Amino acid sequence: MKLSEHKDLKIEILALPPKEKDKLLLRLVAKDKVLTEHLHFLLLEDESNLRDRIANIKGEILLTMQKLEESKNLNAKDVLTALRRLAKLVNHNLRVTKANFEDVELRIFLFNNTITQFKSRVFSSVKNYEQVFATYFIKSTLVTLRKFDKLHEDLQFDLQEGLNRLLKTIDKGNMADVAKDLGLPEQI
Repeated sequence: MKLSEHKDLKIEILALPPKEKDKLLLRLVAKDKVLTEHLHFLLLEDESNLRDRIANIKGEILLTMQKLEESKNLNAKDVLTALRRLAKLVNHNLRVTKANFEDVELRIFLFNNTITQFKSRVFSSVKNYEQVFATYFIKSTLVTLRKFDKLHEDLQFDLQEGLNRLLKTIDKGNMADVAKDLGLPEQI
């Protein structure tokens, strides 16, 4: 049931006494973890906290990729699993902070630091993990590119170098065919 479909309910909620509204609001917020984190960020944190969040996520990305590089049998399946986990972390940060520029910045950082060359192949009768990885990587890059296009041109300028580096890496690497098939440009 959506509140917009019940205009009478909306009017009655707005007419509630402030104490009653506060109780209802606190009960609703307690049921949604992301909303609780968002309100905490909005009401209790500032710009330095956002920078700390971004730095922590970048540190997690670098640490994860470093551990993967040290792995003896590095394969596409392991990198794909790590990439999906890190992408969830970036998505969660966007839902909490609503910081679009930082979201694009983190995505570019993530993809620029992701391992795309593998020492060994994992063969499965069901999936070719290198193909699955390439498709996921390129589609995620396309999503990042669309988000980049929505930013103000001054903000785009700040991220353009990193994004072009990512596109060049894809174009020169083993994912170039998938990138062309999915319509990823060679540079912006």
